[in-house]
Amino acid sequence: MAIEIKAPTYPESVQEGTLATWHKNVGDSVNRDDLIVDIETDKVVLEVVAPATGTLTEVLKAEGDIILSNEVIARIEEGQSEAASTAAPAAKQEEADVQVADTLVNPAAKKLADERNIDLAQVVGTGKGGRITKEDVVNFTPPVAPAAAPAAIAEEAMPAGERVERRVAMTRMRSRIAERLLDVTQTTASLTTFNEVDMSALMGLRKQYQDEFTKTHNGTRLGFMGFFVKAAVEALKRFPLVNASIDGTDIVYHGFQDIGVAVSTDRGLVVPVLRNAENMSIATVENSIGDYAGKARDGKLSIEEMTGGTFTITNGGVYGSLLSTPIINPPQTAILGMHTIQQRPVAVNGQVEIRPMMYLALSYDHRLIDGKEAVQFLVAIKQLIEDPAKILLEI
Repeated sequence: MAIEIKAPTYPESVQEGTLATWHKNVGDSVNRDDLIVDIETDKVVLEVVAPATGTLTEVLKAEGDIILSNEVIARIEEGQSEAASTAAPAAKQEEADVQVADTLVNPAAKKLADERNIDLAQVVGTGKGGRITKEDVVNFTPPVAPAAAPAAIAEEAMPAGERVERRVAMTRMRSRIAERLLDVTQTTASLTTFNEVDMSALMGLRKQYQDEFTKTHNGTRLGFMGFFVKAAVEALKRFPLVNASIDGTDIVYHGFQDIGVAVSTDRGLVVPVLRNAENMSIATVENSIGDYAGKARDGKLSIEEMTGGTFTITNGGVYGSLLSTPIINPPQTAILGMHTIQQRPVAVNGQVEIRPMMYLALSYDHRLIDGKEAVQFLVAIKQLIEDPAKILLEI
């Protein structure tokens, strides 16, 4: 009996997806729940698995095609036993994935690599389990060869004046990020206010209790983000307008704090959300962020985990950013930017001391939030971080 393989049901915020990678070919035997195909949306990569054991008999969509919600993309002929499907694994695997230097290679990637004379052993796979995809081959840049003898250089040099360019299509996620960022700049009255925070007390607290914290909380490391999330929660309670959103001509006040934490991946920036962060302990926040970061790197974040949020925190400091103006994540009306920590001379009680200082930036939608409230909100964050006992005591 033929069984249809359909695209997943997309949430309302996702209109369509792009078929990214086929992991099986027509004629391949599959087991129930085997990975069949990846569909990339503007938020995440969705994995479509086999609904039953059988043989893949028909593929209706090619890599790069637009896929609608619940659209039929392939068919399986049910009935072949699991034992039969594994009777000749070597032959079938050769059809589905090629083994190169202990790495699985998608057939389309292998074909393209052969056409371009690319050594697959030099290509880094970004697919599931390190699988090399067609996109990896398209984006591959050969490493620079070691310096050759002058005669060899003369023979192999490019013709004078020749300049090489490479054109690669944007992924759906990157294209959507570009659209949203442009839309934000055109539809919000974005303004940024800055301050700086002395990290001495927080760094001392972290150093003093790191080992005990890690031991008590099953290996969870004590980082700075947990404190900043809890400080943001407290500040949002004091200034509920910063936690609100605009819906047409209405202001929507949220009686909860869902904090988005920006995470960078190879595919682009994603923002998983800590639901009801006001009810989380610092350990829970740190553990949740660690889980989200792992999922983001593996492309396992669900759309639900990135939907919503009332306020966002982004940390460019992990990449060395000294100062930046973060872009608001609509329909939210504010975003907090953390930056790198630098030892700088500051005046303390009339004396110059060297302290670990961090610049903070708050971008906000001036249509809803006035400058006075934005500045007071950022000052509240500063005061809580400089005296972290206030975070724990919620004062």
